[in-house]
Amino acid sequence: MMLSRPLLVIRMRLRALFQRERLDAELDEELHDHLLRQIDANLRSGMPPREARRAALLALGGLQRRKEESRDTRGIATIEALQQDLRYAWRGLRSKPGFTIAVVLALGLGLGANAVMFGIIDRLMFRSPAFLRTPERVHRVYVGRNLDGYDQIDANISYKRFTELTEWSTVFERSTAVAYRTLSVRIGADVSEMTAAAVSADFFGFFDARPALGRFFSMDEDRAPTGSPVVVLSYALWQSRYGGDPNVLGKQLDVRNTTYTIVGVAPKALVGFTDGRAPAVFIPVTVFGYEQNPDYYRNHGWTWLEMFVRRRPNVTPQAATADLTSAFRRSWMAEHESSDLSSLKTARPRAIAGDVPLSRGPKASPESKIATLTTGVAVVVLLIACANVTNLLLARAIGRRREVALRLALGVTRGRLLQLVLTESVLMAAMGAVVGIAAAQWGGKALRVLLLQAADATAVFTDVRTLLFVGAVALAVAFVTGLFPAMLALRDDPANALKAGPREGGYRPSRTRTGLLLLQATLSTVLLIGAALFVRSLQNVRAIPLGYDSESVVYAHASMRGPPRSDGEQNAFNERLVSAATTLPGVRSASLTVSVPFEFDAGRGAPFVPGVDSVGKLGSFTSQAGSPFYFATTGTRILRGRGITVDDRAGTPRVLVISQSMAKALWRDGDALGKQIRIGSDTTPFSTVVGIAEDIRGRDLRGGSEFWYYMPLTQYIASYGKAEPSLFVRVNGQAEDYLEGLRRRLQREVSSAAYVQTRSLADMVADRQRPWEMGATMLVAFAALALVLAAIGLYSVISYGVAQRTHELGVRMALGASSGDVVRLVVGQGVGFAVGGIAIGSAIGLWAGKWVEPLLFSQSAHDPRVFAFVGIVLLAVAICATLVPAIRATRVDPTVALHIE
Repeated sequence: MMLSRPLLVIRMRLRALFQRERLDAELDEELHDHLLRQIDANLRSGMPPREARRAALLALGGLQRRKEESRDTRGIATIEALQQDLRYAWRGLRSKPGFTIAVVLALGLGLGANAVMFGIIDRLMFRSPAFLRTPERVHRVYVGRNLDGYDQIDANISYKRFTELTEWSTVFERSTAVAYRTLSVRIGADVSEMTAAAVSADFFGFFDARPALGRFFSMDEDRAPTGSPVVVLSYALWQSRYGGDPNVLGKQLDVRNTTYTIVGVAPKALVGFTDGRAPAVFIPVTVFGYEQNPDYYRNHGWTWLEMFVRRRPNVTPQAATADLTSAFRRSWMAEHESSDLSSLKTARPRAIAGDVPLSRGPKASPESKIATLTTGVAVVVLLIACANVTNLLLARAIGRRREVALRLALGVTRGRLLQLVLTESVLMAAMGAVVGIAAAQWGGKALRVLLLQAADATAVFTDVRTLLFVGAVALAVAFVTGLFPAMLALRDDPANALKAGPREGGYRPSRTRTGLLLLQATLSTVLLIGAALFVRSLQNVRAIPLGYDSESVVYAHASMRGPPRSDGEQNAFNERLVSAATTLPGVRSASLTVSVPFEFDAGRGAPFVPGVDSVGKLGSFTSQAGSPFYFATTGTRILRGRGITVDDRAGTPRVLVISQSMAKALWRDGDALGKQIRIGSDTTPFSTVVGIAEDIRGRDLRGGSEFWYYMPLTQYIASYGKAEPSLFVRVNGQAEDYLEGLRRRLQREVSSAAYVQTRSLADMVADRQRPWEMGATMLVAFAALALVLAAIGLYSVISYGVAQRTHELGVRMALGASSGDVVRLVVGQGVGFAVGGIAIGSAIGLWAGKWVEPLLFSQSAHDPRVFAFVGIVLLAVAICATLVPAIRATRVDPTVALHIE
């Protein structure tokens, strides 16, 4: 079959590209054959041999000319020229290894920083969840209202709200409710904590994904109130725990307190709408809700679900938001049956059809804000790298003026030289991209873990979007950094450049190079200021007096199963757990608890105090209940009175310990001992205040009016019902060292179907400190990188300048300049750049402080100590970076230098 002409052309050009030597040989053979034939014809016509050969060559038009014309017809002249340029560029880079390493490392570090942050930001803010169908029409639902003059937006709603919004909205074709929780999962005798996704049956309809095995659960299996206990395994769990067994359907596993039957396996990589790790199991939301609260489907108070909707094809996002708001106002009025139009107007309830990623919605997490800030920092690092490379290329271009002039004098066009220089820049950028991708893959892992739970899903080597991003940025950087030095080298008059000697063609002060060094110093100053501010914030947040010893306290919780216990059985079981914990070596004391700082609280709200109106407006009240030794276990000090003792039991007079700030808020003189308070309602029996404890932080690290009151656990259970047993355990040393041992010891005291979880109290506090830790860690890392790049740039330019100023420095030393004078001259030049950068960068830092300060913790963005520290650091780095070239300059032999021309 004959090939079509386009395919034939492609085939011939590929052959010309990859079989050049063979084609050249064939061309030589063919031209030689033509020449011999023509000579033979000329000889037959009677020409002498010499004349016959000359006439044959004239007829052919010259062998070399014919060869070049034949090669041009192959259509690969441009590619061949590019190959020549690449070979020349590679030889040039190999001949200057120091210069090449400096440029490639600078570009690699800058590109690597941006590759890491692009991968993080892409997943946090732009990339749609895997398999999501028509992502442009899928929204996360937010609800908002005005409360006490403040506009509150929430991404969580109750199941009752979810059903009402689904029923009363008209522009959506599908809606689903989702809750992600870390729960105990038992498979056979093995129990471990895993991420579970409680989802409504419509959840799977949002994704273009078929089950890998079996089926997804149906609407009937997710019907309120109880649902059916069926489970869909994740593909990873099916492979890791069941070995991909196709007979897994119908088997059972326990998730928390419920036994589920396996009906299917989700496809690989289906994670739903989470930004974190893939769920291990998918369970009906109604089953999980009923287990947590049998009345979950009839009240609006328990906001534990996220809601997602898909609007119809012809509905705009604005129309979807208006429809949701209408449905939410109707739901809000149904919740508040006594509400009138004036209260509705005051509350202004509304709903929003927002973006799926939380980081792009009105409830953006601190992590996403830090990630956005760090992305800007990474761009600044890349700018510093570009300035660094441009300065190096400028210095090199000045040194190559005579070479460029000679090429131009020999007839090479400026366009051809520009192509050669840009090819060299692209080659260096490509090498830098390889280094940057490698740095992002291995060096960026810590940053991905810090910002993304699913760090294993952000491998750079397999992320096509990140690879394309790095390639595009590297190409842009190549043109930005290479074009200006190339144009500078080509604009000189060749005649003047050829007449100039090494001294004239050598070192020349350049405003452009000076400006680039100032830019590096300025940007480094700005980044160092930001990093120092976040470090100070982290120090401030860690210095907060928590009111308890988090480092030596373990929190343990037992997820119980089985029939309900009586109050007596529950109290006996609780005492057995406390006794078991205290028998473990290294344990000092243990106490039961119902509230955990920064994790959850037992509610109860504001108390009723005789003679004090509107107690709830004074601040946030949190109840706590504990067994004897509670305060000794947590380390919370009793300032006046006493704590909870063994005599405070059910049936004895009710007693209460309150925090110091609560005492001052309720009684201005703070004399609360002996005062009486009603807890829960104004009809409950009075509780007498017997102690005042120091204030603790358990809700918000930033402070505010946070009041805590403490009840004996047995009195709490008698009044308000049973609570699953949770313990605080005080140990000698660090709590992390006791987690597994304590878990195993307590596990023996509970039923085989229950599961004990342990966690250090310090870890819970660290979760709230995480935004400032992230900011400090990431900004310090990038600021240090920027400082290294600036130091390398300053060292390279000063060092290159010293090499070009050999004649000048020799003259100075011949005229009597001392080594100290030369050192001061060279170091002073670098310090001058640093001082200029510090001044400009500090001004920018002061101006930008108003945007950074909201992310800080008890730290002014205009702290003079921070600015002074940054100035000292940058000056020290500038001195160190220029000291080596300065010392090298003192070793110039004046005699040799004066002979250089």
